[in-house]
Amino acid sequence: MITFVLSLVALFVGYLVYGKVVERIFGPDERQTPAVRINDGVDYVVLPGWKVFMIQFLNIAGTGPIFGAIMGAKFGPAAYLWIVFGCIFAGAVHDYMSGMLSMRHDGAGLPEIVGCYLGQATKKVLLVFSVFLLMMVGAVFVYSPALILGKLCSDDLTWVYIWCGIIFAYYLIATLMPIDKIIGKIYPLFAISMLFMAVALAGVLFVKWPSLPELSDGLWGEGFQEPIFPALFITIACGAISGFHATQTPLMARCVKSEKMGRPLFYGAMITEGVVALIWATVSMYFFYGGAAQDLGQPLTLQAPEVVTAVSQGWLGMFGGILAMLGVVAAPITSGDTALRSSRLIIAEFLHLEQRSISKRLMICVPLFAATMALLFFNIENPDGFNVIWSYFGWANQTLAVFVLWSITVYLVRQRKAFIITLLPAIFMTVVCSTFLMISKNAFGFDMAVGYGVGGAALIVSAAWFLGWYKKEKRASR
Repeated sequence: MITFVLSLVALFVGYLVYGKVVERIFGPDERQTPAVRINDGVDYVVLPGWKVFMIQFLNIAGTGPIFGAIMGAKFGPAAYLWIVFGCIFAGAVHDYMSGMLSMRHDGAGLPEIVGCYLGQATKKVLLVFSVFLLMMVGAVFVYSPALILGKLCSDDLTWVYIWCGIIFAYYLIATLMPIDKIIGKIYPLFAISMLFMAVALAGVLFVKWPSLPELSDGLWGEGFQEPIFPALFITIACGAISGFHATQTPLMARCVKSEKMGRPLFYGAMITEGVVALIWATVSMYFFYGGAAQDLGQPLTLQAPEVVTAVSQGWLGMFGGILAMLGVVAAPITSGDTALRSSRLIIAEFLHLEQRSISKRLMICVPLFAATMALLFFNIENPDGFNVIWSYFGWANQTLAVFVLWSITVYLVRQRKAFIITLLPAIFMTVVCSTFLMISKNAFGFDMAVGYGVGGAALIVSAAWFLGWYKKEKRASR
């Protein structure tokens, strides 16, 4: 528990100290934001700061900091280090900068921003890449809650299909409606419930004060199969750094009244997600290593959603069961909803289709939802469909973060600002994603020697590329 407490303190200090450093480097000012200047009553709407924070937190979190932390806790105390350092120095910087750049570019989506700084060819690649990633989010986050709700009704698979249809109908309505009508009203409530659950579980941890693996005992846990590098850095994404967040920050960048609200809304939301991830990582270490599974009468082989339900019901009673249901059902639904909304806006930007009229929104939504339903059908019909899609999502998610970090680095160089704050995370995540692509069984499946060799080559090539580009940029700016 000492490592857990120190990690919590580190996150709060990181927000207060490093968050201000990042804010000072970017330099928010008094210019009108897109929410004020463009305000179309659909996607560009001024919302109160507390609502923006809650929606941003729920958009980027969903079940990510819960499931990822539960799976990552099996790596042991090293998970604490990645959550703390990843969140402060990579994830929160990534979220803040992507949100602020979106505001500076009229609320532009991720491909537009990447295109501005990495070129139009990269923009087109990112357009396809990000839309496919968001469709995967929509498909995965329909299936998992539909499966849970279907099993509550009957063991018949028909009920899973029925719930899929109901959730998709909600997706379509929420994606088409103005952001303040559904998302602006119910998402803050879901966010509050998720935060309340995390705080309640933290309270139980402090009361029980269990004996858990500490950093002083070593970095990793017992008996895990995957190599800590790069698997840990892919497994725990939300709570440390996640490229998916950069697809979500433009949604709220279109709703912020002042640039100076950026640090608490973007950097702060990510730090809050890191706190939630820390709590669930600690709960999971107690479950897997500290005897909680035995106390609750549960096997150590439980999957992440089952751990959430078992711990919440066992520690918080009926109320905890309700919160757990919100966590494993409502949270993924809301993530899928905003993922498809982001996808609509990204496609609309690329096609230059205005989104005030509902007919133009339907022109994008109909084929988008049809493609997502095809992915969902594969997810359901293939016995290993969920795991396949999720593994690709994990790698694609972190690869997206690589593109975003490099884009921000180029921006900072051109603005003559301290680019080191994103250069180091960009290089690190480039190595992580390159290595994982080589060794993953769902990709090339090479042995570790090849994977680490490619990762080392990625380190040298990316650093050399940047150095060469930086020298040309300096000469051109003289």
